[in-house]
Amino acid sequence: MPANVVADAGPPASAAAPTLPPPKPVTIPLATGSGGPADVELTAGDAAFEAGDLDGASRHYERAQKAAPKSPAPKVGVARVNVARVGAPMDYAGAKGNRAIASAASDLRKAVKLDPAFGAAYVELGRALLLLGDAEGAIDSLRKGVELLPEKAEAHSALGVALLATGHGEESLAELKRAVDLDAGSAPRHGNLGTVLFMRGRVVDAIAEYEIQVRLADDDARAHSDLGTAVLAHNEIARAETELRRAIALDATRAAFHSNLGYALQVEGKVGDAVAEYHAALQIDPKSASAWINLATALSKDPKTRADARDALLKARAIDPTDPRVKANLDELDALEHGTTAP
Repeated sequence: MPANVVADAGPPASAAAPTLPPPKPVTIPLATGSGGPADVELTAGDAAFEAGDLDGASRHYERAQKAAPKSPAPKVGVARVNVARVGAPMDYAGAKGNRAIASAASDLRKAVKLDPAFGAAYVELGRALLLLGDAEGAIDSLRKGVELLPEKAEAHSALGVALLATGHGEESLAELKRAVDLDAGSAPRHGNLGTVLFMRGRVVDAIAEYEIQVRLADDDARAHSDLGTAVLAHNEIARAETELRRAIALDATRAAFHSNLGYALQVEGKVGDAVAEYHAALQIDPKSASAWINLATALSKDPKTRADARDALLKARAIDPTDPRVKANLDELDALEHGTTAP
């Protein structure tokens, strides 16, 4: 079962890496700079939220709400914290039916009504609606947020993520590129742009963004995994192995990291090492259909382990009966066993 590797044009000519500015805060500020009691609390709440201190952010936003009960900003802050507490990944319908997020969305709608020109309210509402599975409402709200906050990288990034999650790849690319332009020193923004480029088949461009991501965040396992996966698709196998091993050295608990490394090793012809990585992936996540499929492709190389390959594919099919890779690999395994060519 030969692996299919995405090919692309050769890499661009190397150049000295430009000096990048420090990253900007991710948190869209709710404080206006007025210096009043509510604004002081909002400033402190924004700082706490940026630092990941949700309890501290909540206290400050609640105090701001008491100081200015008719202002939309404290309501946005409290809702922002309540959404963050859920801890759902920012994916479409990633928290569908979640009561805490639904309540936060209701509060954010009230904030929008209090001040239809308050951009941060639209951005936070868009995030909440995306998690709840309201794609149209999320994108409409995020577009309004970008309109009101055209110089805020985070507004463009939030819209770009929502567009990507709902299948609007080309529009997503424009928004994530704008986010990078506004915040060139942010590793995650380069990573997000790299991902949409990679998904659209622009592998060389994706590699360039992932290289910047790694340069800015060398201790980020996901950054090395992203780069390793992209260079693997570009047939830079040895480099892919290096990056993927670095990702695992930083975080050995991610099944996808082991599975991707296994694939790189398999392409290099190191089948035994590849099988070991696939097993490591499956120990972490036994429900990884991709890892079972990758394991099957490796085991099918040897007639003595083809029965195990079939078992692996059947496990993958039980996990995801709709995955077309399972049928394709079962057909190819049948052909190998019968000495014929797969259809």
